[in-house]
Amino acid sequence: MLPPVDYIELTRATYDELGYAPYRWANRPDQPPWTPLTKKLTDTTVALVGSGGAYQRGQVAFHWRDDTGIRLIPTDQPAADIRVTHFAYDLEPAREDPNIVFPVDRLRELVDEGVIGGLAPTAVGCMGGIYSVRRAEEELAPAIVTEVMSMEVDLVLLVPV
Repeated sequence: MLPPVDYIELTRATYDELGYAPYRWANRPDQPPWTPLTKKLTDTTVALVGSGGAYQRGQVAFHWRDDTGIRLIPTDQPAADIRVTHFAYDLEPAREDPNIVFPVDRLRELVDEGVIGGLAPTAVGCMGGIYSVRRAEEELAPAIVTEVMSMEVDLVLLVPV
């Protein structure tokens, strides 16, 4: 069995190796309100948002530093059409199976099995590990929220990296 990964230390070390200033965590004392699901999971439509740098073949890849853009990815396409780029994790396994960081095939299977009611026709890919907290809050988060709110979904699966 592999030992647990200390992600805080790994993040600090990764940023140090890149020559950035020490990483500042964006801790917020106010927590968002807990919102319980009011319908059965089998009746929900789910949106996928992944921060593993996923994009569709033919789209522009993410930049390595502070790319606050998003990529809209059709969920009816196989994960084999998904590409990934990121600075903070080993890309090889995710390039072999993008479902590791962007589980679109697995979510379609859950729809087919009746576990969830549906999958939003579009998923959102973004680059996690944005160094600028200000840009993450002022650019990336609002772009994701705008897209998700337009989807008319009941639930969002956030896949962080």
